[in-house]
Amino acid sequence: MPLVIIGVLLIALKLAGVGFLADLSWWWLAVPFGLAVLWWEFADNSGWTERRAMDKMEKRKAERRDRQMEALGLKIGGQRRDRLATKHTQIKAREVSADPTHAGREAAPKVVARSEIEQRREPRL
Repeated sequence: MPLVIIGVLLIALKLAGVGFLADLSWWWLAVPFGLAVLWWEFADNSGWTERRAMDKMEKRKAERRDRQMEALGLKIGGQRRDRLATKHTQIKAREVSADPTHAGREAAPKVVARSEIEQRREPRL
C-alpha cells in the first residue's frame, strides 16, 4: 500500500508541474505501481497474507471469548474464577496453619490440586 501511495503522489506532483517531476518520463512514475504488484504477488504466493489474516481472526476470537467469560462472571480481572478460588483456599490454609489458636484443632484443610478435582468430576453429557 505505501508503494501505491507513493505512485499516486508522484503522479499528482507531475501533473502539478512541481520540480524535476514535471520533466520526468511517465515510465518512471509507473515504477512504484510495478513494485507494488510484485510485492502483492510475493505476499500471496508465500502465504504471508493468509497467516496474517488467520492471526487476526484468532486474536478476535480470543478477545470475544474473554469478553463473554467476564460477562458470565467466570473471569475476574484477567484471571479465571477457579484459579482465584484455588488461590483463596491456599491463602486460607496458610492463615489457619499459622494461627496459634488452631493448634489443637484439626489440621489445616488440604489444598487439592486441580487435576485431582478434575478426576473426581463426572463426565459431561
